Amino acid sequence: MKKTGAALARFALEQLGVSHTFGIPGVHNTELYDELNASDSIQPVLVTHECGAAFMADAFSRTGSSIGTLVIVPAAGVTHAASGIGEAGLDGIPMLIISGGIHSESGRRYQLHDIDQHALLAPITKATFRILSHAEVIPTLYQAYRIATGGEPGPVFVELPYNIGNFLGEVAEMPPFVVEPLAPSHDPAQLREAARLLVEAHQPGLFLGWGAVGAQAELIQLAELLGAPVCTTLQGLSALPATHPLHVGIGFGDYAVPAAANAFGDCDCLLAVGTRFAEIPTGSYSMPVPENLIHLDINPQVFGANYPARIALAGAAEQLIPALLAEVRALRSETPASPLQTRIAADKAAYLKEWLQHDSRGRVNPAAFCQALRAQLNDEAIVVADDGNHTFLLAELMPIHGPRGFISPSDFNAMGYCVPGMIGAKLANPDRQVVGVVGDGALRMTGLELVTASSLGLGVALFVFNDGELSQIAQAQEIPYNRKACTVLHPLNLAALAEATGAAFVAIESTEQCLDGVARAMALAGEGRPVLVDVRIDYSKRTRFTEGVVKATLKRFTPRDKVRVVGRALWRRVTG
Repeated sequence: MKKTGAALARFALEQLGVSHTFGIPGVHNTELYDELNASDSIQPVLVTHECGAAFMADAFSRTGSSIGTLVIVPAAGVTHAASGIGEAGLDGIPMLIISGGIHSESGRRYQLHDIDQHALLAPITKATFRILSHAEVIPTLYQAYRIATGGEPGPVFVELPYNIGNFLGEVAEMPPFVVEPLAPSHDPAQLREAARLLVEAHQPGLFLGWGAVGAQAELIQLAELLGAPVCTTLQGLSALPATHPLHVGIGFGDYAVPAAANAFGDCDCLLAVGTRFAEIPTGSYSMPVPENLIHLDINPQVFGANYPARIALAGAAEQLIPALLAEVRALRSETPASPLQTRIAADKAAYLKEWLQHDSRGRVNPAAFCQALRAQLNDEAIVVADDGNHTFLLAELMPIHGPRGFISPSDFNAMGYCVPGMIGAKLANPDRQVVGVVGDGALRMTGLELVTASSLGLGVALFVFNDGELSQIAQAQEIPYNRKACTVLHPLNLAALAEATGAAFVAIESTEQCLDGVARAMALAGEGRPVLVDVRIDYSKRTRFTEGVVKATLKRFTPRDKVRVVGRALWRRVTG
């Protein structure tokens, strides 16, 4: 039979259960967009920029049941999307990227968009493919999907050349996609030893990353059985409900909130699940990890990278945690008595009170805002953050109740994630509340994607923490330099931006306006339109994370560099 490569690609995507694609059509993929437009099961989403498309696909994968998929033009489309692809690559998020490609049989050099896309994307993808014949289209897309979703997930790139995608070619068959079952694999002896260490520990603890989200129910049972406090990475913030009395927050150590620092103060055995012990969740590697570290991750390459593991368990948490729970139950049938939960609750209450009592100088107190927002959200709501000071304010002050209920850029740490991420999350979860919190700096990068939200009729609320600075970096500059270089922002008329993009507008200028302002924004979002909320936030109080990371970083300096940095800071305090 004769089919265009585009028709074959459409068939493969339908077989894979792809429901949305994100991107912009161009010369090299017009035939594929025409096929997608005719599909009964796939909705192609037009974005304002391919960077936004990649963030949408990332969020779609993080929160949805099918894979986030890009359909973009070659060269410029690929470079524009690279930030979102890199975010997915470092954060372990599956993504399928399909780009056009130059005519592979023209014999001409210097064609439009003629670059080596595979060399460009190799460092931030799991694999790349260049289709060489019509017969390769369907099998290649199936293979790309299996690689993207298998093992530690990640993005996979497929180039569909112009002549294959747009022209007819002969294929013998169009095979359906067959799901390959996940083969169970674990070492019972290792699991028994891990269970013994946890049960015999004076104070075991759990440290959960994104890879732990799928085993939440079993992890709750395990924590309760062990009487173990639970902390998370930033990416894994929703791995355990914040309502659970053993949940303490992000990380532990001097950079963590008091509930976490105190609960883990005597931790002598740590079970880490689905985390790489990367820089952010460890407070710039200042986390005091005990010698008895049990590290469980789907990627064996992470073991021992930053902290040596006494026991390394390679595999998916969904498979291994139930088996580990069974081994622990064989050794312990009752939860040990402990005042731990009471202490955690008291520490949380004291920290919240400290924030609420902070003088916000007529602006919006971050803790009061988080309380107001939480009151308007149900347990299954999704909160999308960007990269910036607001990220860590939310991590410390905004309780997340449901699994996959918080997403943000993590290891790649790309600004601009929130607005498109909010769109991707809402498309993947049309019946769940979706809100975004973004800094006024990150908003400038992808804020025009509100046009996309408006065109799709998405009821999402975007809260802009507006302080006129790139505050996370401005705070980092202020301590050693007593000056701010390129971190003070020119004022942006957010009301005009809302009007230009078709969004409703709400302003919250003080703490007293939080309750009414958030309620009004959520009501407008409930009518099926995006809402932009100007929140005049107060950033004068630093998070524990920021203070702890500054201290941890300074400790690693050589004595000479410490003297230089501290001396300059003191001198500029005097001289201005």
